[in-house]
Amino acid sequence: MKRRDFSALFATAPVLGAAGSALAQGGPVEGRQYNVLGTPLPTTPGKIEVVEFFWYGCPHCYAFEPAIEAWSKQLPADVAFRKAHVAFRANVKIHQRMFYALEALGKEAEVRPAIFNAMHQQGQALDDPKAQAKFLSALGVDPNKYQEAYNSFGVVTKCQQAEKLSEAYRIDGVPSIGVGGRFLTSPAQAGAGQRMNELELGQKALQVTDFLIQRARNKA
Repeated sequence: MKRRDFSALFATAPVLGAAGSALAQGGPVEGRQYNVLGTPLPTTPGKIEVVEFFWYGCPHCYAFEPAIEAWSKQLPADVAFRKAHVAFRANVKIHQRMFYALEALGKEAEVRPAIFNAMHQQGQALDDPKAQAKFLSALGVDPNKYQEAYNSFGVVTKCQQAEKLSEAYRIDGVPSIGVGGRFLTSPAQAGAGQRMNELELGQKALQVTDFLIQRARNKA
């Protein structure tokens, strides 16, 4: 979902550009299936960081979640995967705070499926901290500890860091995948120009991500 499209939350399909075939001979093509950052970001020696930029309320992130969750559990030891929640507008910033508060409590991965389900199947906005605390309490998250984490300096700092990372990668839509501080792709970009459903787009994005991990590993 593009930043400019956040008011159209229930789009039926991602916007696909006319970028030609998804995979040219020899693999994904720079400028078509992925982009290269003009200025590489600092990385941890010996590790290839993969970051999924997402938003709980994005229908395409919801559709992509099962594929990237399964993929992330099979990564080699030199690849470090994490999620970064974007903050494109006011209510999205509230969801971002929820993500990092839950992460601070060690509960985010556990309750993420219920959050996605509540927002995309039950129509719950969850864009108010008190409503979030009430919803999460039924999932075993202590409401007082949640409110404390939500308002903590540490969580505010994490949100600021996520926004800086999003800006450094020039994220203008989600889901997007950053690789090794150098490359960026997404389901929409990886499958651009082809007729694909959400599942196929997600799988294509992960194929491109695997290719980019290898490029980062070879420093090519």
